[in-house]
Amino acid sequence: MVGIKDIAKAAGVSISTVSNVLNGKKNVGEDTKERILQLCKEMSYYPNTIGKTLKSGTSDTILFNFSDFDRSFYLRIIKGISDYVNDNDFDLIICTEKSCEKYMRSNLTSGAIILDAKMKDNVLNGIASERYPIVTLDRITDNPYIKSIVVNNYDPMYEMVQQLVDNGYRRFGFLGGPEHTADNQERYKAFSDVLENNNIVFQRKNYFSGDYREKSGYSAAKIIMLGEELPEILVCANDNMAIGAMKAFRENGIKIPEDIAITGFDNCDLAEAMELTTVAIPNYERGFLAARYLIENVKGRRNVEPFRISAKVKWRNSVLVSKIK
Repeated sequence: MVGIKDIAKAAGVSISTVSNVLNGKKNVGEDTKERILQLCKEMSYYPNTIGKTLKSGTSDTILFNFSDFDRSFYLRIIKGISDYVNDNDFDLIICTEKSCEKYMRSNLTSGAIILDAKMKDNVLNGIASERYPIVTLDRITDNPYIKSIVVNNYDPMYEMVQQLVDNGYRRFGFLGGPEHTADNQERYKAFSDVLENNNIVFQRKNYFSGDYREKSGYSAAKIIMLGEELPEILVCANDNMAIGAMKAFRENGIKIPEDIAITGFDNCDLAEAMELTTVAIPNYERGFLAARYLIENVKGRRNVEPFRISAKVKWRNSVLVSKIK
């Protein structure tokens, strides 16, 4: 593994000269500086800045914490975060679940973006401070050092289900994610409010539980097919589960949308290819905004008012086109 001593030896200079160049000091001649930087590139030497960070007690690095590699929308969020971070000369650390807590210290990272239902509120409240701001993408908390950027789940789900009712659908099934999550609660609340407001009875036996992964949607569809009668339409709390259900139905000769219609939520990468009606969340922009607000708070321009992101319904052929305006 190449170290600073190797660079100094190759350049024919002292270790302190290499250190001065890497730390941006101006007491080294331009030719020597260019030679050292070129050698660093050729020898794949990347300076370790952690020691410097520990000494100064500050960091130009932000942390993104998430919990599920199986959901493609995370990649769009990460791209948005990464673009803003890079444009503003910050670094990015990505980690999952409990491993992130040890990095949530002001001498290692400047602040954190959280999208992990397993990260408890009491942990975040214990860490967030003026020196360590946090942005959450999955909840709203009452903390003066935590900014919340959350999706408006209710309105687009209400709009979609009301349109389905207006165009003749009456026998509904609902495939939900983990019931403790805010996203699932808001999406189901909008769904049930539409049915109640239109005097449509929804029986709890037609509520099926999943975990937001494709496999759980596939399993739920298998259970649905055991019943005497299929719902006219299965409203799913996210796209992955909807896609899993679609695969199971089609494997068993059940036509979509003729035998059963399906909707999702997220507009993941496969949604368009599967012709899935869904709600499109601007996830790249979601990540970009999270990074922007976090870095602004790191720099002392405090803004912790909750921000709700709007989302739009995307009508596709997983519902009967003749029934949709």
